[in-house]
Amino acid sequence: MKNRITTIIVLVFSINIFSQAIYEDERYVPETDSLVLENLKDWQGKKFGLLMHWGTYSQWGIVESWSLCPEDYGWCERTKGSNPDNYYQYVKEYEALKNTFNPTKFNPEKWAKAAKNAGMKYMVFTTKHHDGFNMFDTKYSDYKVTDAECAFSTNPRANIAKEVFNAFRNENLWIGAYFSKPDWHHENYWDPQFPPFDRNVNYDPSLHPEKWKKYTDFTHNQILELLTDYGKIDILWLDGGWVQKLDQNHIKKEYQGKFVENESGNGFIKHRIVNQDIKMDELVVEARQKQPGLIVVDRAVNGKNQNYLTPENRVPDKTLPYPWESCITSGGGWSYTPDAKYLTGKQGIHMLIDIVAKGGNLLLNVAPGPDGEWQQGAYDLLAEYGAWLKVNGSGIYNTKPIAPFKENNICMTQNAAGNVFLFYMAKEGEDKIASEVIVKSISPKKGTKISMLGSNIKLKWEKLEEGFKVIIPETLRSNLPSKEAWTLKIDKINR
Repeated sequence: MKNRITTIIVLVFSINIFSQAIYEDERYVPETDSLVLENLKDWQGKKFGLLMHWGTYSQWGIVESWSLCPEDYGWCERTKGSNPDNYYQYVKEYEALKNTFNPTKFNPEKWAKAAKNAGMKYMVFTTKHHDGFNMFDTKYSDYKVTDAECAFSTNPRANIAKEVFNAFRNENLWIGAYFSKPDWHHENYWDPQFPPFDRNVNYDPSLHPEKWKKYTDFTHNQILELLTDYGKIDILWLDGGWVQKLDQNHIKKEYQGKFVENESGNGFIKHRIVNQDIKMDELVVEARQKQPGLIVVDRAVNGKNQNYLTPENRVPDKTLPYPWESCITSGGGWSYTPDAKYLTGKQGIHMLIDIVAKGGNLLLNVAPGPDGEWQQGAYDLLAEYGAWLKVNGSGIYNTKPIAPFKENNICMTQNAAGNVFLFYMAKEGEDKIASEVIVKSISPKKGTKISMLGSNIKLKWEKLEEGFKVIIPETLRSNLPSKEAWTLKIDKINR
């Protein structure tokens, strides 16, 4: 029996895995594959993508997968089913949702068109979440949408992931496959001989190496299956960062039933740290043999297989010196939420501007419902993005940060030609840009042209003792080309 150890763990694994420490520069290991680097540069220029969480859980309108996990968090408590207080009965009824899953309104072409019109350039779709239900026709499991016991299996579009990938690929969006490394349905991850303790494998892989090898092989086989049979995949987006190889740099000792002390000094047991070496280095080599140049995102696992970082449901407060995207919910939670309240156009547009000015991408989550349709709020939000980006997109796509990236309510980007873009974000109660816009941190070159995107009017500007001032004529203020934020383009600045 292991002794219980009281300590402060520097990296506490929480539901979204990330701590602020993930932003430390040394935690990013640059890629060396030249084709991956080229693709990564292209991806950084795309700026705006779509994430979709979808599975059988949408029928109950609950958080994806997590109610199966025996960890004490309020947001994943069990509230559905005939007897949610009986864990094993709950699991049985949750997994039976496979039989009734029947999204007859499934129309991925409609989603793809909405995403393209919104200005999105790539997408990431959940082929399998932690509950282990496969949204594709895998040959390695019967717990899948195409199994005969699933109501949707007789539909000609039952292989949902393939249909989604094809629809978005036809609209020229890059394709990302979300895949969960932990699989709580699989007998070699949560062995039925043992009760699950937490999110981790429920046995010690070092004591049962044959079981763990079977699980590792299963995971590799499924991922390679996706990369073989589902067309061009641009991004492999792996979740479940606790499934990773641990060494002395990760933990000095093995903590079984560890005691964690949080910042307030209160102790609690949430889950263990378990060495779960899934042979990622080998997998990535095999994956890129199938899909050369594949971008791999082994989320929350420091090392060479995390080609970009993914802060979850938050935006960093500064520019970051490596590729990154904020994955953010658009309304409700990650999974389908009945009567979800969506971001307003202003909230969504300002968030995109802020992220891009800091050098990141926005991956915006929309969750389909059990009928296979998005809520109207999602379509409305994406339409507002599209209208704004149609006018202002040249200041967003293929740009990079310029110091200081933001001054008051004005964000800044620059492109390869040396143009600088100033995004004036409407303040509370504002419905038009100010008549004079003053920027202190940038100095335009003498005689350079300043204009507003969407307008042909050449704007007058004056150099100030510190910075400069742009005068916005009332004729333009009364007939602005977009809403929520307005973009001033400066042809050249002093360096």
